[in-house]
Amino acid sequence: MFDDRPLTLRTLLRLFWLRVAVTWALTLLETGLWVMLPLLLGITIDGLLLNEMEAFWHLCAVLAALVVVAVLRQLIDTRVFGTMRVELGQVLAARNRDLPVSALNARVLMARELVDFLEQEVPVLMAAVVQLVASVIILFTYHWVLAGTALLAGGAMLAIYTAFHDRFFRLNRAINARAEKQVRLLDTRTGPAFGRHLRLLRHWEVRLSDTEALVYGLIYAVLMALVVVNLGFTALVMVASAGAIFAIVTYSWEFMDAAFNLPEALQQWSRLSEIIARINKTTTAPNS
Repeated sequence: MFDDRPLTLRTLLRLFWLRVAVTWALTLLETGLWVMLPLLLGITIDGLLLNEMEAFWHLCAVLAALVVVAVLRQLIDTRVFGTMRVELGQVLAARNRDLPVSALNARVLMARELVDFLEQEVPVLMAAVVQLVASVIILFTYHWVLAGTALLAGGAMLAIYTAFHDRFFRLNRAINARAEKQVRLLDTRTGPAFGRHLRLLRHWEVRLSDTEALVYGLIYAVLMALVVVNLGFTALVMVASAGAIFAIVTYSWEFMDAAFNLPEALQQWSRLSEIIARINKTTTAPNS
């Protein structure tokens, strides 16, 4: 199936494009239904205050459709991406027969992360983009200032992540290099060498964790400021109904939640970039 093609996300998408397209289409449909909920809830609140039930029944219909789509997507996802893991693992093992068992085992486990990315991270990224665009559009319908603050927060978030992208790549490369050596070190039964390996692994993991904490702390501060500013603007400047206030606050929060998912997906892409380069090497792993 793979022939001599490189083991990359592009190759996986070309080989399994139809099945992946079905799962992602369901993801977009599910996300669209989720995005409509705060707006429908706001309209329903205003309607119920006026003893009008039409919006309430519309909300019930959307909720029922959401349950059906979510269950169907989960059933299909498990089968599609499970098949991809099997095929990828088999071809990777066949191409790297000459590698030490430790390196081959590590690469097989790393390769599964490519499929995990397509199954988990890409749908989250797609949903985040849909939520971001919808939130900005809906906030703009209430007031341009609300949409403007959201766009400024999104730009600041991307700038923060971009500044740390190369550092994420270097730290993930160091961690993956240690992972390839772990089984071999265990096989030697050399306690001091394995202890040194674990200390080095901990060193790189701590540095990666510290970087994540700093980046996410900065991003979280920016996005929380968005919610506070929009809430204050709605309460002090705008004259809005109870349902409108609910929708504005909810979509500001939805924007924050969706925006927070973007750097997580981008960080995973930094890790996958290093993994893709590593699993496509067919040379013998070093013994040191």
